[in-house]
Amino acid sequence: MSPVFPMLTVLSMFYYMCLRRRARTATRGEMNSRRAIESNTRALPINVEIVQYAKEVLDFSSHYGSENSMSYTMWNLAGIPNVYPSSGDFTQTAVFRTYGTWWDRCPSARLPFTRTPSTFCSQDYVELAFEEPVYPTAVHILETYHPGAVVRILACSANPYSQNPPAEVRWEILWSEAPTKVNGPQARQFTPCIKQINFPTNLIRLEVNSSLLDYYTELDAVVLHGVKERPVLSLKTSMIDMNDIDEDEDEEKFACGMDNLSKQFSIVTLREWPTNGYFDKLPYELIQLILSHLTVPDLCRLAQTCKLLYQHCCDPLQYIHLSLQPYWARINDTSLEYLQSRCTLIQWLNLSWTGNRGAISVSGFSRFLKVCGSELVRLELSCGHFLNETCLEVITETCPNLQELNLSSCDKIPPQAFNHIAKVGSLKRLILYRTKVEQTALLSILNFCSELQHLSLGSCVMIEDYDLIASMMGAKCKKLRSLDLWRCKNITESGIAELASGCQLLEELDLGWCPTLQSSTGCFTNLARKLPNLQKLFLTANRSVCDTDIEELAANCTRLRQLDILGTRMVSPASLRKLLESCKDLSLLDVSFCSQIDNRVVLELNANFPNVFIKKSFTQ
Repeated sequence: MSPVFPMLTVLSMFYYMCLRRRARTATRGEMNSRRAIESNTRALPINVEIVQYAKEVLDFSSHYGSENSMSYTMWNLAGIPNVYPSSGDFTQTAVFRTYGTWWDRCPSARLPFTRTPSTFCSQDYVELAFEEPVYPTAVHILETYHPGAVVRILACSANPYSQNPPAEVRWEILWSEAPTKVNGPQARQFTPCIKQINFPTNLIRLEVNSSLLDYYTELDAVVLHGVKERPVLSLKTSMIDMNDIDEDEDEEKFACGMDNLSKQFSIVTLREWPTNGYFDKLPYELIQLILSHLTVPDLCRLAQTCKLLYQHCCDPLQYIHLSLQPYWARINDTSLEYLQSRCTLIQWLNLSWTGNRGAISVSGFSRFLKVCGSELVRLELSCGHFLNETCLEVITETCPNLQELNLSSCDKIPPQAFNHIAKVGSLKRLILYRTKVEQTALLSILNFCSELQHLSLGSCVMIEDYDLIASMMGAKCKKLRSLDLWRCKNITESGIAELASGCQLLEELDLGWCPTLQSSTGCFTNLARKLPNLQKLFLTANRSVCDTDIEELAANCTRLRQLDILGTRMVSPASLRKLLESCKDLSLLDVSFCSQIDNRVVLELNANFPNVFIKKSFTQ
């Protein structure tokens, strides 16, 4: 038989299914319309729109605020607006931890994973629960400062308030777009055009990318509009939801028929071109190089085309670096089992954001690492809420070559579990931001992991004595290059002195929102004199920073690139001029809420030092 006829048959069947699907939609639409007319006895007509604000913030990847307060935290997204329609920097809003590209240009920046699909650009997320499950008709996001960060809105089929968890959790993208630059920091109501979905939801997820923003984006509230009954799709719709082509046995039979026809067509194709178009004549290494540009789903699809490409697509060399974060909504135990045989040589693995709501089990994760962990050098697990003590124990036992471990916002891991990390003496990078690590476990880690170069302890609220931690760092971690102590509440000049004396290779130090540090003790001048390699220094919200500290930085830290002195009242324009003249590589200077630095001074400094981004925040 000529290969043309199976092709015509396939196209004919698909066209018939499309027409049949539209006819069924029309029929349901007519029935729903009749029900709407005839159900006058109902308390609420089915087309009445429900408007609701978020009831609760369930999960998020980061926030600017403290774990023990409401200022600048994601929890401010629950309830009615606090600020909107006002514009400016307000503590009652939700703010993520980073903005712009500054964090990608500092010593602690990590190399990106290749093969990340161009459609995935999310950096942070927040998940919101609403009272009533509805079919969404609109989502309003009230942005009050530097809008434009939201890049994806998703809806979940799981009801967070249901007593019976569903057998399957589905996520659907309501709207998605690349980051855009919004002119001006003024407040706005962002209402993108969302697509209709075929299940009710009361769980909405926002994903953001702040790389194009000039400052932190601030969100005030999220409003969900929806109806209780599934809306009728227009007959003019140009897209057919392929997830709906399995609603009854009839359509399942047609789907099976399509599969059979596709198989027949594949057989005909292979018979017609048995040489794969001379593709098999290429050197093995060249084919591997070509395939290295494909994303993971594309590799999996290509593996189903022929034996030659199956062999190439399953080669473990294609999976040396593997990021599954872009596919977090679809990754589960089955996915890991499917990839297991391909990942025996894997060195970098990114499972950030994956596995929540039961998608990945402890046993499934453990099985994967026992097969694939021996060569692992880098393991990213941020926001992995399935992780427990068993998982950390498996990591330390099966990953002897591990050098980088990211547990950022893994706030479900119990405190005692972190003791296992001390067994990985080869660690060079450890990120414990927003975890429940305790002092005893951390001291053990510092004692045995003397190769550490990058350490993040931001917002680790269960550490009782940061001076003792700093002293241990100074004694054991001589190779430390970056240290994040964001919002540590009890470090003093004593701990800073020990740290500066022992870790003189430090290039990046974040002491933002550390209220117990006072310039009058000489702690900042001591830092400037002992750490000449500093490229990034954040002294955010320390009101005691003064001219003497700035002048010491100008004299000793000439390689400085980023400086944040937000909130100080003691720094004058004269000392900033000295700093800018001395530090030729300075690119970021945040002087927001610095009482002596008004807008006129900022304009003057910008004119004289055009290569420096000088930020002055405001509140209206």
